[in-house]
Amino acid sequence: MLMDSTTATAELGWTVYPVSGTSDTSWEEVSGYDEHMNTIRTYQVCNVFDANQNNWVRTKYIRRRGAQRIHVEMKFSVRDCSSIPRVPGSCKETFNLYYYESDTDTATKVFPPWMENPWIKVDTIAADESFSQVDLGGRVMKINTEVRSFGPVSRNGFYLAFQDYGGCMSLIAVRVFYRKCPRTVRNRAIFQETLSGAESTSLVAARGVCIANAEEVDVPIKLYCNGDGEWMVPIGRCMCKAGHEAVDNGTVCRAVSSAPQNVISSVNETSLMLEWNSPRESGGRDDVVYNIICKSCGGGRGGCTRCGDNVQFNPRQLGLTESRVFISDLLAHTQYTFEIQAVNGVSDQSPYSPQYASVNITTNQAAPSAVSIMHQVSRTVDSITLSWSQPDQPNGVILDYELQYYEKDQTEHNSSIVKSQTNTAVIRGLKPGGIYVFQVRARTVAGFGRYSGKMYFQTMTEAEYNTSIQEKLPLIIGSAAAGLVFLIAVVVIIIVCNRRRGFERADSEYTDKLQHYTSGHMSPGMKIYIDPFTYEDPNEAVREFAKEIDISCVKIEQVIGAGEFGEVCSGNLKLPGKREMFVAIKTLKSGYTDKQRRDFLSEASIMGQFDHPNVIHLEGVVTKSSPVMIITEFMENGSLDSFLRQNDGQFTVIQLVGMLRGIASGMKYLADMNYVHRDLAARNILVNSNLVCKVSDFGLSRFLEDDTSDPTYTSALGGKIPIRWTAPEAIQYRKFTSASDVWSYGIVMWEVMSYGERPYWDMTNQDVINAIEQDYRLPPPMDCPSALHQLMLDCWQKERNNRPKFSQIVNNLDKMIRNPNSLKAMTPLSSGVHLPLLDRSVPDFSSFSTVDDWLDAIKMGQYKDNFANGNFTSFDLVSQMTMEDILRVGVTLAGHQKKILNSVQMMRAQMNQIQSVEDTVKWFRNGTFCSMCHPRHNIKETVGRKMTSNRLMI
Repeated sequence: MLMDSTTATAELGWTVYPVSGTSDTSWEEVSGYDEHMNTIRTYQVCNVFDANQNNWVRTKYIRRRGAQRIHVEMKFSVRDCSSIPRVPGSCKETFNLYYYESDTDTATKVFPPWMENPWIKVDTIAADESFSQVDLGGRVMKINTEVRSFGPVSRNGFYLAFQDYGGCMSLIAVRVFYRKCPRTVRNRAIFQETLSGAESTSLVAARGVCIANAEEVDVPIKLYCNGDGEWMVPIGRCMCKAGHEAVDNGTVCRAVSSAPQNVISSVNETSLMLEWNSPRESGGRDDVVYNIICKSCGGGRGGCTRCGDNVQFNPRQLGLTESRVFISDLLAHTQYTFEIQAVNGVSDQSPYSPQYASVNITTNQAAPSAVSIMHQVSRTVDSITLSWSQPDQPNGVILDYELQYYEKDQTEHNSSIVKSQTNTAVIRGLKPGGIYVFQVRARTVAGFGRYSGKMYFQTMTEAEYNTSIQEKLPLIIGSAAAGLVFLIAVVVIIIVCNRRRGFERADSEYTDKLQHYTSGHMSPGMKIYIDPFTYEDPNEAVREFAKEIDISCVKIEQVIGAGEFGEVCSGNLKLPGKREMFVAIKTLKSGYTDKQRRDFLSEASIMGQFDHPNVIHLEGVVTKSSPVMIITEFMENGSLDSFLRQNDGQFTVIQLVGMLRGIASGMKYLADMNYVHRDLAARNILVNSNLVCKVSDFGLSRFLEDDTSDPTYTSALGGKIPIRWTAPEAIQYRKFTSASDVWSYGIVMWEVMSYGERPYWDMTNQDVINAIEQDYRLPPPMDCPSALHQLMLDCWQKERNNRPKFSQIVNNLDKMIRNPNSLKAMTPLSSGVHLPLLDRSVPDFSSFSTVDDWLDAIKMGQYKDNFANGNFTSFDLVSQMTMEDILRVGVTLAGHQKKILNSVQMMRAQMNQIQSVEDTVKWFRNGTFCSMCHPRHNIKETVGRKMTSNRLMI
């Protein structure tokens, strides 16, 4: 506060003009009362009947005390001109506010002159309410309050002046003040009192100093003071030094337990015993316990990630009171890091990691884990054909599988054994209508793994078999025969249903499992998606669909990326009564607008409505603290496209199909809820440590209209659309439906089978649109089974009603998984409505001058030295390479061997064609790859007749 007239205990003594006594028009100082009936000194003026009024009152000299922007609060009352009888037209209901800067108190009765220059006008002040009524002979006064500010001011002080030019008013109180941000402690740093800036929108930076026993981890450490005297936009932070923890809301770093000592590890195959000694320092407490943090460092992503839930800790992972723990179910031949944290009863008040000792170990060879699920492929009266998934942790090459089975009413002692080299088996010699218990286990060089859980399957009854035979009779037998078949079917259904009811009464356990593995259908109570933007108050949608989490339950560990609205972090979530879990945290950056906050939280309103194992799971939101957060499950392997590129050629076709099946299952769930994603792409699929794929990124689907610098999203009819993934009708008419999501899913299939290749390669978006319009479609990626490419082409049907539903896609992929032989046939070159583009995944060797350039083009540039050392330095020599040659030069990865061999075989085929299609090769050497890229080169007519089938499909 620089001045407050209400605190004056004597006359204010402000200077007036004209000087009192020389005219009856000047301001007059009188005693009065404020709205609380406290005695105050006021200035009044009221001579509305004389024209050309010019009445000034000037305050005493006010020192600014370093302030750059000054705020003036004025309380005043004004008489309504219309309420004064015979009032002249010169009557006013406003007055002017001025200021004049000076380094010293030099004002006199005539200086500064009483005119606008040198005075600087701040504003003309008008009353919101004027008084006019008379009550019992006295005026009913209405007090107005107005605040104005001015700046920048730079002299040592200033004067204020109030000019009346024809009004009847009373200046009741004047307060002069400036704003500042108070001393505070943020992010373990002290920020001293800071004055606000010269402008109302100014942000004044203040440097912070770490509190005692803390040190800088992000520099510079800053806060910004805004024009309202509020701190905002924190930058940088301090963290408590080793051996200390943050308490008292992060304002104090207090000594804590030191790290455990003398850690001893003992590895036995895929199990581990850890033992250690107590910390040297206990932080002055006797309630020290231990937490074990497990990180796997063998994922091939260049760093360590948190272990999955499959790892077991005995007696437990957190809150150990004894200094030992047994850890099992680790992966074989994998490097792990274990952190042993020592914490005490107040450690959970700190958002920072406690002191820990770490140990690195590598597991040994081990038997495979158990098979998780079996499927019935087919059955007869005396046989059942089964298929099963590979163990989640094969721990080596699977040599074979052992299938154990016995009748439900028997025991394991009466079981039979069938061995299989693949993950399918036909079990023969069974009883008609018999229910059998099946278990399977895998074998590696380390021995057999554990048996899977018991699964129940039933052979056909004679009646069922007869019914199936009848169903296969030709329909041309006639309506009478057809009626007979129908009658038999009805009878059989009744018999089977009655028999099943009897089974349920006899043994509910096995029938529950039987239904689980042989039926499977959508719940009749399926939810329907609700657009959060249909809510009048979008915050209501957040409250309804997302759980609010207290900020004290969240610990941010590290920044792992940047999102549209702020940083993306990894961290821990510890809810009361629940186990601590590793989570991903999206934060909303400081200085956000209401719209940005609403748009940011809308993704949580969408995600919170979903509950499916192949859709990213929302843990909750933080909206009542800063920063605002969205918290989801953590996906260790990140986005699918980058994960595939980092692991090029490392997965079997069955594994890739399993990933695709998971994505399709998640999309079926969303489609069943009537939700349209609009931006389905491999970059928006996340992968966890068990290779489970989950659909994510539900924010952009609503905000495609927003501007973005990402070239993936290109303008189309006024909006931003990911052209390469979007169906034609969505590009042209913005018709987004589940059918357009199916088109995008076909592109995702292509991305997966090509290990993250960019769809349509380096073609421009406009070229892609033109190509699709001309019925061109992407070719099969290298080694892509024909069944998968055909499914892609089905997804890319131009007529959206002809595309498969996601439920049909899931069923097709399930059939492929149950029958791996269907995935062995490679895609032949074909013609028809769907015309694949030129397959650029295997480039034309003739467009390269050296073998090194060719290796770079097929993304095998890491083997340049290997080829040079093996004297494979010319295309003639490379084209004659065999698998033995590829092994001899040091290519050991199976996926890389296959990719190089396929490219060599293509090179050999191309070299055999050069003489016969020399003129055609010239077309491709100049970079003309397809007719729609360069319309002036009419390849379809001029060249197409001369091309052999493995060069271009036209």
